[in-house]
Amino acid sequence: MTEGTSPSYSGRRDDMWGFDEGIRQEGYRRIAGVDEVGRGCLAGSVVAAAVVLPHEFNDSRIRDSKQLSASAREFLFDVITKNAVSYGVGVVGPETIDSINILRAALMAMAQAVQNLNEPPDIVLVDGNQRMPGAVQQVTVKGGDNKSLSIASASIIAKVYRDRLMCELEMEYPGYGFASNKGYGSRAHVAALNRFGPCPVHRRSFAPVRRAAESLPELPLR
Repeated sequence: MTEGTSPSYSGRRDDMWGFDEGIRQEGYRRIAGVDEVGRGCLAGSVVAAAVVLPHEFNDSRIRDSKQLSASAREFLFDVITKNAVSYGVGVVGPETIDSINILRAALMAMAQAVQNLNEPPDIVLVDGNQRMPGAVQQVTVKGGDNKSLSIASASIIAKVYRDRLMCELEMEYPGYGFASNKGYGSRAHVAALNRFGPCPVHRRSFAPVRRAAESLPELPLR
């Protein structure tokens, strides 16, 4: 398989274990799936996870985290972390997002997640069409969280980890509804933003946050 190209496995589209198995058949044993969450949020960090699963592990309940309820994600988080050969998480905060842009920040978080694995993988499956920084061998997989078991597992780890971070921020910065909106631009979140102004975990480079800061210049950061 040429680096940067999708694997040649031709099994059923819904066979996510089989997708990864096609890569194993190319001679790669330690396969890491990588995904990120929080790219479109107005507040909070962007979080990525990398997951290496054992060859024999399969669970048909695992899928793209966006297709699962919060309780199902929490349950599968425990299943994945207990069975994974290794998993790592990368977190890039709002200040860095504002300084380098959200795409670069998301890719940086992915690279951090891979670095936080207990051993380097043979190959990394990256959800999307953008390569991570670094020299690790990698393949981009568009829609990978619906194709690859390891990427779908990473999407669940990243989502649960980030949701927990946002619930902690709710305690630190009450009034914005972070525990419920998780930093996304819900109507209630935008209304709170326009009422109170941005807090330190808001992304100042994002238009709704920038507009709120400009309209309420007298409000200090909390």
